[in-house]
Amino acid sequence: MSPPAGVRLDKWLWAARFFKTRSLAAEEIGRHRVSVNGQIAKASRELKPGDELQLRQGSLTRTVVVRALSGMRGPATAAQALYEETAASMAAREALALQRRLAPEPALGLDMGRPTKRDRRQLADWDRWSASIDD
Repeated sequence: MSPPAGVRLDKWLWAARFFKTRSLAAEEIGRHRVSVNGQIAKASRELKPGDELQLRQGSLTRTVVVRALSGMRGPATAAQALYEETAASMAAREALALQRRLAPEPALGLDMGRPTKRDRRQLADWDRWSASIDD
């Protein structure tokens, strides 16, 4: 019996360390966040060397070309040898990282944070609850 010509997409994504578990890879594929050669793929799709994958990881879209096949998860250096990221994808990833670095911290835009217990006491109108005869 001859070995299969390719490796399942979910298994390859797990072996290439794009996802921590194979079930997470299958879940992302099921949500149509992974496409092979411009077409939405199923988890059972067989990959071949030369296939182009587009996958979303959070807000980042990566485009990689399959260089080698493996169904076993190994060290990170071996996983990086399984694919080659396109130049446009690397440039977009670096631009997003630069944008995140240069973006202002959202908390710095707040003039005042949450009121302290002392501030809440001063804000409260305690006189309206008094039971004085003056009313």
